[in-house]
Amino acid sequence: MKVLITGAAGNLGSILARYLIANDTCRLRLMVHRRDVAEDLKVAGRTEIVHADLGRPETLGAAVDGIDVVVHFAGVLFKANPERFLPTTNTAYFRNLVDTAGLHGVPKIILISFPHVEGPTSFDHPARGRLDGSPISVHARTRLDEERYLLANVSGAVSLRVGMVYGRGVLMVDAARWLAKRRLLGVWREPTQIHLISKVDFCAASAAAIASDSANGIYHLGDEGKVTLQETLDLACDRWGAARPWRMPLPLIYGAARMSELVSRVTGLASPLTRDFLDIGRVSYYGDTTRMRNELLPVMRYPTIYDGLETL
Repeated sequence: MKVLITGAAGNLGSILARYLIANDTCRLRLMVHRRDVAEDLKVAGRTEIVHADLGRPETLGAAVDGIDVVVHFAGVLFKANPERFLPTTNTAYFRNLVDTAGLHGVPKIILISFPHVEGPTSFDHPARGRLDGSPISVHARTRLDEERYLLANVSGAVSLRVGMVYGRGVLMVDAARWLAKRRLLGVWREPTQIHLISKVDFCAASAAAIASDSANGIYHLGDEGKVTLQETLDLACDRWGAARPWRMPLPLIYGAARMSELVSRVTGLASPLTRDFLDIGRVSYYGDTTRMRNELLPVMRYPTIYDGLETL
């Protein structure tokens, strides 16, 4: 099996690539745009690197030609005013990929999505794979548009709605640890229900979706635990030997996001915090993982964050 990973130089894309290489499950074609992949992903006879631009469909043919499965991670993050570019860099660019893959006869495309696309959900009312949600954030709205286009146009369409992935090497977790060690980590006071999944279980479920001939439709990837964002950060800080996060008023955090975006616009540097990140982050989300457990990952390595604390 030959698998194309878009966004292979990014965080989760590179994590999945390392897992697939280590488990010797397939041959990988790693698609990059401006930034190259890490050197350890360049394995002779196992991986190949292809440069392509999702905004230029004429460059995508060489990336998808001869591919059995596309796994799509690529996107633009950490940039001010995402409402100005995400309808293009998420929705329109993904359509370019889907259309080009169709012309080259690619039978399966896997979109890495998230449960936020159904709007606010909870432990008692989980996301169930619906496409008629009304999400708040631009990130979620444009990703929902991607899901709809994929499922309407590809017979072998799979959307993996992934909860919050945790573990060493996950960008947001590493950033939280860096901030916590310096007493800079803060979170809003209102409890936010979230759905977690360990890095190992995320990779195992994704690999199962890649390998399965019958995988189709929407799967929610998450563990069996029920925790809030605030509880998760407290547990992580205890594990790291750092003080627990400051509980901060939400308007203060939005103010920091506005300042971060302003600096990004003026300097052209990345914005580690945006108002849209807060819009998506402060909404509770939880998914029904019945299909994942039945079809992809019957047994999890880390069923809850308490089992997976060692990975932090």
